[in-house]
Amino acid sequence: MSDLPHHVHLHEEGPREGFQIEPGPIVTADKVRFIEALAGTGLREVQCVSFVDPQRVPGMADAEAVAHAIRRREGVRYTGIWLNRRGMERALATPLDVAGALQTSASESFSLRNTGRDTAATLAEQRRTLAFCIERGIPIASGIVMTAFGCNIEGAVPVERVVARAADLVSLMEEHGLELPVLRLADTVGWANPNAIASVVGAVRERWPALRIGLHLHDTRGTAMANALMGLQMGVDTFDSTCAGLGGCPFAGHVGAAGNICTEDLAFMCEEMGIATGIDLDALVSCAHLAERIVGHPLPGKLMRGGTLGRWRH
Repeated sequence: MSDLPHHVHLHEEGPREGFQIEPGPIVTADKVRFIEALAGTGLREVQCVSFVDPQRVPGMADAEAVAHAIRRREGVRYTGIWLNRRGMERALATPLDVAGALQTSASESFSLRNTGRDTAATLAEQRRTLAFCIERGIPIASGIVMTAFGCNIEGAVPVERVVARAADLVSLMEEHGLELPVLRLADTVGWANPNAIASVVGAVRERWPALRIGLHLHDTRGTAMANALMGLQMGVDTFDSTCAGLGGCPFAGHVGAAGNICTEDLAFMCEEMGIATGIDLDALVSCAHLAERIVGHPLPGKLMRGGTLGRWRH
């Protein structure tokens, strides 16, 4: 346990990854209300929207309206995602905090379903994205390898392929004399288990000992918290998560893909283990109940049911 980080950064993605998969329309005002509530919990980064084709992801059709309506809180970054240069240009026309992200997938089949590009075309697109960011002075925040632990279309993904896709992103940055700030390994469809986390994180760390590693975990099969614990024990100090366990991938290939690791549940575990998060757990639990009211159905978060231990601490 000596490798546990002293502090973790939780990157909240509920307003984007959570709301985009909901079958019913969510009004813009509710999205904004949720984002503003999350920003008051101590979270330092909230992913608000995705700038994607509304025909494919109709839940994000109001991305610009949401971005312009947010009342910003000092010290909080409000971000979005996109899949191509057109999406980035849309983001740049809003008040969001725009930073580039290089993305690839360890599963070519998933990449084709998610973006319509194979591995080679994805790499070419990332090269164009990086060039555009450098030209415009936009920083690169991270590199992301999706389906790093398995794929519902292809099945198991070899560790060597994950390392190869990570190498693609690292090399792109090195071509311009830049370093990748963080590599996020995504369990996009919930295949990971603690042994897989250890294997993949270990292989990446062996190749690039100084590279900061983050995890994007889904709780599709109930292993997300165990996977996070293994990540913590290996020194991972940044996680993507969603309030109340919102979320899932609309291109996962089956209907059971929903459920990102729950922000407040993960924050609770970290705080109980002496790992600081900077988050007000009671405020975040209130956000979880707000999310449930907005989507109109039960969400899988646990802390929102069991409550924090705050009243026993005083």
